[in-house]
Amino acid sequence: MKTNWRILLLLPFFALLMFTSCQEEVVDITEPTEAEALVAESELTALVSAASKMDGSKDNIIDRASCISVKLPLTVVANGLEIIIDSEEDFEVIEAIFDEFDNDDDNLEMIFPITIINADHDEIVINNADQLEAYAEACSGENEEDDDIECIDFKYPISFSIFNADFLIIDTIEIENDRQLHRFIRRVKENEVIASINYPVTMVLADGSEIIVNSNQELHRTIKEAKDACDEDDDNDYNDDDFTKERLDNYLVKCPWLVHEFNRDANALTDKYFDYAINFKENGVVVMRARNGDMLTGTWETRVVQGRGAKLKMEFENLADFTLEWYIYEIEEGRVKVYQEDAGRIIMKRNCDVVIDHTKERVKNYLQECLWRIARINVGGAENEKEYIGTPLRFFENNVVKIRIEGELVEGTYEVFVLNSGRIGLSIELEGRPNLKLQWLVSFLGPNLIKLENSQNRMVLERHCPNTDNDLNYIEDILVSSQWEVASYMDNDADLTENFFMYTLSFLETGRIKITDPNEGVTRGSWLAYRHEGLFLGMRFGRDNEPFNQLTHRWRIKEITPNRIELKDYSANGIVERVLVLERKE
Repeated sequence: MKTNWRILLLLPFFALLMFTSCQEEVVDITEPTEAEALVAESELTALVSAASKMDGSKDNIIDRASCISVKLPLTVVANGLEIIIDSEEDFEVIEAIFDEFDNDDDNLEMIFPITIINADHDEIVINNADQLEAYAEACSGENEEDDDIECIDFKYPISFSIFNADFLIIDTIEIENDRQLHRFIRRVKENEVIASINYPVTMVLADGSEIIVNSNQELHRTIKEAKDACDEDDDNDYNDDDFTKERLDNYLVKCPWLVHEFNRDANALTDKYFDYAINFKENGVVVMRARNGDMLTGTWETRVVQGRGAKLKMEFENLADFTLEWYIYEIEEGRVKVYQEDAGRIIMKRNCDVVIDHTKERVKNYLQECLWRIARINVGGAENEKEYIGTPLRFFENNVVKIRIEGELVEGTYEVFVLNSGRIGLSIELEGRPNLKLQWLVSFLGPNLIKLENSQNRMVLERHCPNTDNDLNYIEDILVSSQWEVASYMDNDADLTENFFMYTLSFLETGRIKITDPNEGVTRGSWLAYRHEGLFLGMRFGRDNEPFNQLTHRWRIKEITPNRIELKDYSANGIVERVLVLERKE
């Protein structure tokens, strides 16, 4: 056969019969047919070369070009903040800086000189922004078709057999990465070497799945089929905002969403729509629940616009502010931003714990699961939560509700009801607790949180399940196992410790605090250790119980040992205003 083997790119790895005898290996090579031989200009040559090109899209937030990549580490200035980028994870830092404000102009500058890597894996030193821009302009634009294949990769290492002109194996080389493969294939394309892939070879698809190929024909088919099978994410944003319609739809229906920010027609409407819950259903129906519990039903659909990204269309008969086709301009884990030019912007945050479709049975089941701490109650414009520190509620199956006050259970009744409008409500009857004796409407229901309201009144219940939190169990064991005294009480710069001299505190398992004064008089209070973005000790004393009424508060636990407890009171801006230290009394 007189075929000119120097124009071959890849020869099938013929049938290599391997015999092992006396530590000697013999390889017998069978010549391929002319149809099996792939010349340098073949499609497979181009596919392998394209699959091994350098993918420059990962750092587009820095260089805004998908055919080049900036070599790390480098220093950038993002919106005036200088940061060192030494790994791909640091791209998230730039994204976070850009996302901090939605109405500002994002700007990124690089400290030159830098080194870029082009599609052929060549490194080039760049001394200024003009040089970088020239290389970037030579790339294809955002999401335009380019030469590199990003939807499939070789799993390394792979090996090649090298042949001489007489088609005898003279060497075997191992390839460890895309850079080595691309440069080796370039030599083959230029007829510098005659080579054959040693099969099998494993290919990795964009979703992480693997395919084993055993011949040039299989390799050609596998790369070609995978070439356009994924989103190459060649936009200039770090996040993957180029969702296909199917992925976007699945993302939206996965969990309910809460409105975090809302603007429409240059009007800031966040206060009006904050925490509105949106549930996108698979059948094209969208259900929205207002904070007052009203339910609105509409329709939704998505579509992908070439060159503009994805759009979300919502239509409600009685909610014009949301009825619009919105562009989706950013998607990150747990958050979606949509906008309409000159019409507005919505930021939604995912919350899988939100229950949109309340039912009477669901509300009753939630109430009966654990104790419920009154975290906030505002009646008639007045905050009343201090009256309920250390006094959790317990709801029972037979419509009995009990509140624990100074260790004693006060019994009343409750009822979960349904209005004609379909809204779910809760009524509570407890003697001596007029602030609770209202018909509350459920505005938010989650496994650990229930929000209730009526007219101008608001109440928030947080679930408290005893004996399920090891930290709380530890705290409670320490509190009830000893008697305590006030070792220090600082109110800003005032040392008021002497006001508590000779008093003894006993924390009882019932939730009562027993205070014994120097004359053996007894004062009672309530206590509850709980978790809320940290560990807290709530204590409540009657208004006339001097001096301990000063300590009625939800104290953050900063330190606790069997002999010492340090508690702090923080202002709204995080400044320590009071410090209370309790020490074990011998």
